Amino acid sequence: MSRLITVRTIARKARLPIVLLLIAGGGWYFLMPSKAGEDKNQTTLKVIVGDIEENVTAQGKLEPKEYVDVGAQVTGQLQKLYVDIGDDVTAGQLLVEIDPRVYAARVQADEANIKNLRAQLAGQQANVVFARQQFERNRELMKIKGVSEQDFQNSEFNLKKAVATADSIQAQIEQVQSTLSGDRANLSFTKIFAPMDGTVVTRTARLGQTLNANQTTPMILQLAKLDAMTVRAQVAEADVMRLKPDVPVYFTTLGSGGRRWHGTVRQILPSPEVVNNVVLYNVLVDVDNRDRQLMSGMSTQMFFVLGSAEQVTLIPVAALGARMADADNDKGRAYKVKQVDGDGVTEKIVHVGLLNRRFAEARDGIEAGAELLSAARLDDKTNGRKKDKGYPASGTPRL
Repeated sequence: MSRLITVRTIARKARLPIVLLLIAGGGWYFLMPSKAGEDKNQTTLKVIVGDIEENVTAQGKLEPKEYVDVGAQVTGQLQKLYVDIGDDVTAGQLLVEIDPRVYAARVQADEANIKNLRAQLAGQQANVVFARQQFERNRELMKIKGVSEQDFQNSEFNLKKAVATADSIQAQIEQVQSTLSGDRANLSFTKIFAPMDGTVVTRTARLGQTLNANQTTPMILQLAKLDAMTVRAQVAEADVMRLKPDVPVYFTTLGSGGRRWHGTVRQILPSPEVVNNVVLYNVLVDVDNRDRQLMSGMSTQMFFVLGSAEQVTLIPVAALGARMADADNDKGRAYKVKQVDGDGVTEKIVHVGLLNRRFAEARDGIEAGAELLSAARLDDKTNGRKKDKGYPASGTPRL
């Protein structure tokens, strides 16, 4: 048998939201206030009209788009240095001279060796002529038995030997000529000319320094064209698949005073860099720098623009609830929201287009001016734990 006991006095003293207490079959049951009353205590967010931009952000470093490291191809002492950092140079301009004496001496020795071999070749060619005359004479005498067969064979042997010796000397001349060409090239390398128009941006060698080119090419200075720069941006692996060539980009630098530089993605390098166990991909962006405001090595904050819209309906991201993938359509991704209507709350499905950390572009399902409940306090009443409704603790919906 059940009994109904009125507990108004208890509720009034305890100031609890309890209306009735039922005792039935030995159990205690409380009648709680409605869910709508609880929702009204949540934070409300307003749907507005404004501009939105969806982008991927990254850090980057500036470097010249075109540059060349000017190094020494021969070993020797740096004798003359005609340029300094900041100098503008033109292609073909003499930049550096290395002590040429060792290489000049080698060239002279090669030339002398060639003269000696050519003299030997001239003498041997005379021997060839004489040996051929003897052979021809003996061959005619053999017809009338005017010379022994042994003398004829000796003359034939002497001719072949003389020709072979002449050929050997000619081969030696060609070998020394090849050595001479290499030594002349090394002698020319003692003078280093600018390979392109540009500006001297670094100079690592000093006047009088001995450069050793036997193991690695020693760098003397670097030339760069500063009218066009490249930003090497490092994009996380979670975002790089959203980028492609020709995606518009803008970036800022420290101390730029709010100025933005604009460009497009030129290339996404396929090989990653791993920094502190984070996989990053280098994305290259070219930018005009004819005013020379950008300098090599500057840090940049990159914004890769995936899409933008002006004066559209915007929902605060914090109001987006669970994503309804089965309700996605050509207008966008579907999410649940709770709209406050007078004293009640209505659950709706909206389709979202562009999305950033603050707002989502609502393409249908809601009007500007509507008030929505924050989705940050959705609790799972069955177990008392926060239920995953498709967004992390930061309030940014998962895509």
